[in-house]
Amino acid sequence: MTTVHAHGVALGVESFGDVDAPLVLLAGGPTMLSWPDALCERLAAGGRRVVRYDLRDSGESTTADPQAPAYTLRDLAADAAALAGALGGRPAHLAGIGVGGMVAQVAVLDHPAAFSALTLVGTRAVAPGPPDADLPDHDRATMNRLFARPQPDWTDREAVAEFAAAGAEIRGDDPAAAREIAARVWDRTPGTTPPVQTANQLGMVFSRLDCAPRWRERLPGIDVPTLVVHGRRDPFFPVGNGEAIAREIPGARLLVLEEAATALPGAAAGEIAEAMLTLGQGAPDQ
Repeated sequence: MTTVHAHGVALGVESFGDVDAPLVLLAGGPTMLSWPDALCERLAAGGRRVVRYDLRDSGESTTADPQAPAYTLRDLAADAAALAGALGGRPAHLAGIGVGGMVAQVAVLDHPAAFSALTLVGTRAVAPGPPDADLPDHDRATMNRLFARPQPDWTDREAVAEFAAAGAEIRGDDPAAAREIAARVWDRTPGTTPPVQTANQLGMVFSRLDCAPRWRERLPGIDVPTLVVHGRRDPFFPVGNGEAIAREIPGARLLVLEEAATALPGAAAGEIAEAMLTLGQGAPDQ
């Protein structure tokens, strides 16, 4: 892992594969560890240079004030384009997961020359907050259970990991995987104060981010090969959100993971990697 300076900020990155291979850039959700190691390794084995990175206010990237971010969603999109340029200059396959998927959509719309393909995982086409009337909102019962829990002692690595595991069980994700990832995120977090930890563990900085203007209406203008991946059992961004994106981006391929919820399961790494590696080659819709 290292940092790359782009667009006036330091972005924490980790690379896999041949440095001269075509670039797949994975935008964190918000940390790079939202992307499973197994998927990064499968993509690298398929002849790609894979770089996953932390969004601002997470991991090794520039951390300022997660409670009052002085940047916007469009700034995060510009970060992605600048990072792609700093890593070699050729158009990159950009992928975003969760809130990183919002970054990726805006990045491809605002900086089309920087990107050759787009993958969107477990995300939606509107900013955090109430969705459009035709899009399914967070599952209310799940959200009530998640937010009824007391916050952990953010200075206690084990307490934070257990908090993540319990949340994963509520969402339908793998608690053991969530515990392990949360511990790794905690180790990379530059402080144990609640605002910094929630920015890293929960991505709460996005609830305070300026995400204007809307971009959903611009989706038909995306003209790069696009893959939309969504868990069938996702209670946070229900699958109807992914289905809507796939309908609105011309030619987009939809891959629904029947047994997945919010997080990408490591067991699906092969299927997702194959879909990403063949994107734009006429693979059949699923």
